[in-house]
Amino acid sequence: MRGLPSHFPNQPSRSPRPQRSQDGRRPTGGARSPRPGQNGDVARDSVLTRAVRIFDAFDPDHPSLSVSEIARRTGLHVATASRLVEELVRHGLLARDERRRVRVGMRMWELASRAAPTLGLREAAMPFMEDLHAVIGHHTQLGVLDGREVLFVERLSMPSAVINVTRIAGRLPLHASSSGLVLLAHAPAGLQEDVLAGDLAAFTPSTVVDPRRLRALLAEVRRGGAALCPGYIDERATGIAVPIRGPDGRVIASLSVVVPNDANARAQIPALKAAARGISRAVGADML
Repeated sequence: MRGLPSHFPNQPSRSPRPQRSQDGRRPTGGARSPRPGQNGDVARDSVLTRAVRIFDAFDPDHPSLSVSEIARRTGLHVATASRLVEELVRHGLLARDERRRVRVGMRMWELASRAAPTLGLREAAMPFMEDLHAVIGHHTQLGVLDGREVLFVERLSMPSAVINVTRIAGRLPLHASSSGLVLLAHAPAGLQEDVLAGDLAAFTPSTVVDPRRLRALLAEVRRGGAALCPGYIDERATGIAVPIRGPDGRVIASLSVVVPNDANARAQIPALKAAARGISRAVGADML
């Protein structure tokens, strides 16, 4: 199935959460840029910044919100949130359901889809992803680097597939996922050092959070051309990813699959690499 925004019955209803550290605090897996106005006075935010704060209040676990919930999650006064919500609803950027709860509107989806920076990549990748998915089954994903996270822009799944927490427009830390490791391995040195020096959250005991081990793992990904991550996010699943290169030879995305965590996982790498080469050629990369 293509472009499923919600979970299948065998998947958790919420994103995975990192384990707590020994001092009892939950690591952030740090990495997201601060939300608009987060580091300043909300009252001084521009109207545009306040609107962005409203859109940022929605996430996969909170697809619909009341105005009071929006106000609480954004730090805006209820009256301000209500006024901005009504204006955004008039433009179709937000919508109200039968209970008067607010959700992102179809107009916003239309605008984002029409001019998405990854549109050409997704169109080039889809035929190869469909072929790969027909062979491997389970989950096939396309991810791009965004800050210190991998952003998933496409996913194919099937109802009987192994557990997978990622979703379209979902994110994971670079160090904890196969897609993220591929992108981090080919990222600028400055970003690699920032991630290695940051708060590396462990999702399971298998997640690599030691900076020295992680640095060695990144070198291995560059040498072998693939990241194999058994049990990094969920102990029942293995993530496998390979790079996709652009016209200038630089890595522009990662192609990944999520399969059961068993002895057969490694056998999927050749098919994954072949599909990635096809996508790279389709976007104009010189593979010679």
